[in-house]
Amino acid sequence: MKDIIPVFVNGQRVEVPRGATAADAAAGFDPAFATGAAAVALTDARGLPVAPDTVLVTGDILRAAASARRAAGTDADS
Repeated sequence: MKDIIPVFVNGQRVEVPRGATAADAAAGFDPAFATGAAAVALTDARGLPVAPDTVLVTGDILRAAASARRAAGTDADS
């Protein structure tokens, strides 16, 4: 059994360790997703929401997008 599995994030192949989560795959696709600077919306191939802690299997397809929304209570001028 392989310890590395391929998944696809935004159409690009990303290799992650077996047992990796959707958040791990998004971070492997773009390290900016790992910083927590922006909220990341994850969906599956059908456009349905995927929880960041969802464990992936070989060939899973994800779409990751950073949200432009600011956290509640933050001021754009600050």
